Amino acid sequence: MRLGLALGYWGRGPDPGHVALAQEAERLGYDSVWTAEAWGSDAFTPLTWIAAQTSRIRLGTAVAQMAARSPVTTAMHALTLDHLSGGRTMLGLGLSGPQVVEGWYGRPFPRSPLTATREYVEVIRQVLRREGPVELAGRFHAHPYAGADGTGLGKPLKPITHPLRADLPVLLGAEGPKNIAQTTRIADGWLPLYWSPLRTDVYEASLADVPEDFLIAPMARARVCDDVAEGLLPVKAMLGFYIGGMGHSARNFHADLMARMGYETEARRIQELFLAGRRQEAVLAVPDAFADEISLVGPRARIAERLELWRKGPVTDLLVLAPDPHTLRVLAELNS
Repeated sequence: MRLGLALGYWGRGPDPGHVALAQEAERLGYDSVWTAEAWGSDAFTPLTWIAAQTSRIRLGTAVAQMAARSPVTTAMHALTLDHLSGGRTMLGLGLSGPQVVEGWYGRPFPRSPLTATREYVEVIRQVLRREGPVELAGRFHAHPYAGADGTGLGKPLKPITHPLRADLPVLLGAEGPKNIAQTTRIADGWLPLYWSPLRTDVYEASLADVPEDFLIAPMARARVCDDVAEGLLPVKAMLGFYIGGMGHSARNFHADLMARMGYETEARRIQELFLAGRRQEAVLAVPDAFADEISLVGPRARIAERLELWRKGPVTDLLVLAPDPHTLRVLAELNS
């Protein structure tokens, strides 16, 4: 199981320690570093900045949001960064949900997410293969554009720049069972939002036909500390926000996933509190047990014991959300 460093997206502004953390992760032998985006900082610019100040560590987006860019624009970002970094780029994509897609990006959330995702990936693959002009009679991503409001003058085009790699890895952040199953068919890897080594049966059916060399790369917040309850507070804060606020009361993919993982009553209670404006109560309503099983928190010996559970399962890459170099170092030592 390889280790990756997950940096997430910015809050109010850039984190001045991110480059140093990425450099330390590279020194410690971490395989990859990952950036994200929501409705603030983008995923590619910080990754490019990190690429310029590292030499070996692989560079991934976890995730770049599909609604933010057309598939050819995303492919352009990926192939450009791949050239500049010497072939270190991995493209992680996510569809997000209606709240973000329609509220922030001003686009309709696709009524058929599976089809929209499949078309998006197919266009990117065509760009990276560069075997001919990009052409797809798609429902959501038609190339050339064929809508009634178009001019009809669109011409199939092939990228001017020759991609460095036709097989640049494409990973998908999928949560629903059908989305995960499709991911195993059309992508090179999967980026689970929540992974519990105690509940791998939740994903067993969706992962029944995983091909060889398929990447399974969940994120887990990690912190070496003496007080487990205190160490879990950032995990609970994240869960309270995602379960309670990242979606509508009637359609929240994160809450639905928590429910499938055995915490349905708790997930609905978190939603209820968060949407009522009782955010601190929502955070406190996150069960310690759930926060604990999807993270690595506590003294070194406890983390070592729990890390073995992750290593025994199908996870190929553990993407660590770690706030300090000490935690990165401990995990590197334990995973060696």
